[in-house]
Amino acid sequence: MKSILFALRVSDLDRSLAFYTKVGYVDLGKIPFDDGSSLVWLRLPDEPSVSLELVHRPADGPVVVGGFQHFAIEVESLAATVAQLTEAGLEPGPVEHPGGLDGPKTAWLTDPDGYRFELVEWPPGGAA
Repeated sequence: MKSILFALRVSDLDRSLAFYTKVGYVDLGKIPFDDGSSLVWLRLPDEPSVSLELVHRPADGPVVVGGFQHFAIEVESLAATVAQLTEAGLEPGPVEHPGGLDGPKTAWLTDPDGYRFELVEWPPGGAA
């Protein structure tokens, strides 16, 4: 058994797609529906298949984020990733050390609809 993807409902598909592309996701394609809604499948460059689905349903009104805490993305170098995202016009938070200096390094980023995700650089040896 394995996780395949998670889906986020978004208010403005173009705005969200531009954001996630700047993060580094690759657009795998859009699936339009007759009612005006659509799905876009995305994956990160090192992933073998779709891992994120953007769900756009204009008829459902604006997105209200609630009950969702966050998702996490593992990165090789948090400093390099934060610099790259900042250069792309995004606003990642500062690098944090929630487990102390020997633990993982993290930074937070919020998408246009208010979904938060955590960027994580594991210490040598991987996740504790």
